[in-house]
Formats: sequence, structure tokens, C-alpha cells
Amino acid sequence: QVQFVESGGGLVQPGGSLSLSCAASGIIFSGTAMGWYRQAPGKQRELVATIFSGGSTNYADSVKGRFTISRDNAKNTVWLQMNSLKPEDTAVYYCNAPFSRGPWGQGTRVTVSS
Repeated sequence: QVQFVESGGGLVQPGGSLSLSCAASGIIFSGTAMGWYRQAPGKQRELVATIFSGGSTNYADSVKGRFTISRDNAKNTVWLQMNSLKPEDTAVYYCNAPFSRGPWGQGTRVTVSS
């Protein structure tokens, strides 16, 4: 069955960095576009970064220039490097396949606060 397991979240000060990882199973990972989503308290879940099977990427305007999505098809893993973090980046972060969405994982919580 399809499963996504996210990790790497935590508490970080504004301006700091975090790297999130997501292990995927039950999908043909190399041929699947993958994305990172986030859901802030009281808000809808939003897609912040996408990486296509060929390696091209797309970012929401709110994270462009600060976040970098990458993937390793041999490890069925996708990462999100987050730099210059802001308090408004505080959210639970999830990975999934934007064009063939599977069940949501438990997510990993990111808190940006001084």
C-alpha cells in the first residue's frame, strides 16, 4: 500500500534552517511527481514545492528562493531544504504525490519561533 513517512521537523529560530525528508513506498517512485505540503494552524493544506520525475521543480511564491526540493529515486526519498525560515513557515509538513495522491502520512511539525 502507498505510504509516506515524513521526518526532520523541529523548533528553529527565525532565519534558521531545517531539512525534511520523506520516505515513500507502494508507488513507482521514479515515475511519480512528488510534493511537499504544509498546513498551518487554522489554515488549509497548501502545496509549497513540487519535483517532477525528470527533476524539474516548482515552488509557491511564499517559499521561492528559500526552500529547495530534491529527490533520490534509488532511495524512494524526497527532501525539503528550508532556509531563512520565518514564523509564518510554522506548520505541519507533509509529502504526497500531487497528481496521484495517496493517503496522508502523520506529517512532521515545524515551529519557527524565537
